[in-house]
Amino acid sequence: MTIRALVVDDEPLARDRVRRLLAGHADVEIVGESPDGPSAVRAVRKLEPDLLFLDVMMPGQDGFDVLDELADAAPAVIFLTAYDRYAIRAFDACAIDYLLKPFDEERFAFAVERAKRALAAPMPNGAPMALPLPLAKGPLRRLVVKATGGRLRFVKTDDIAWVAAEGNYARVHVAGNDYLLRETLTAFEAQLDPKNFVRIHRSTIVNLDHVRELEPLSHGQYSVVLDEGSRLTLSRRFRDHFEHALGRPLGG
Repeated sequence: MTIRALVVDDEPLARDRVRRLLAGHADVEIVGESPDGPSAVRAVRKLEPDLLFLDVMMPGQDGFDVLDELADAAPAVIFLTAYDRYAIRAFDACAIDYLLKPFDEERFAFAVERAKRALAAPMPNGAPMALPLPLAKGPLRRLVVKATGGRLRFVKTDDIAWVAAEGNYARVHVAGNDYLLRETLTAFEAQLDPKNFVRIHRSTIVNLDHVRELEPLSHGQYSVVLDEGSRLTLSRRFRDHFEHALGRPLGG
């Protein structure tokens, strides 16, 4: 699948940098560039890109005005901005990612891979969507969830009990609720604090602070019982990893 991208930024150097960074992604084709909001709207309608790299602050129309005018015709969006105060609005606009300038090549590549997964996979049903915030270096501290009635709910990662893989998405379980992230389990795990969050199965991550007890099963496996009652399986493959995080060997 080739992703057709439009780069929208009022700074020529910023557009050039996105173009250079995208040169390493053979499956992303830049179909056009726009220096302002009105030309971006026209370009989207003419070129029908799959993905927008969209600056927030631009002359004529800002990035959010562009999306409002395009409405349901808007493609997937990665916001580019020097201001972190627009992150919540970016989530409300269903952005795939929110890159704070100056971003490095690694962070840009992460955003592009996130876009590829989102565009390649059908949207799962059955849970509200969530976005990791803040988008900064260091362990992730909170998520923001788009709830009913346009409300935004903030969820501390400390409150996450466990996370399960669901195709190209991660399903996050918090106090009887669950939310979907546009992340693979591996990508989400890389953003969590490894002192608290441990992979116990190829499809499951658990928060050690929410583990109530371990019950031995056969063949070196354990049942991991959480405070909220869930029972998960610690597979033999991840037992050493779990013991290291726990700081002690398991009996038996």
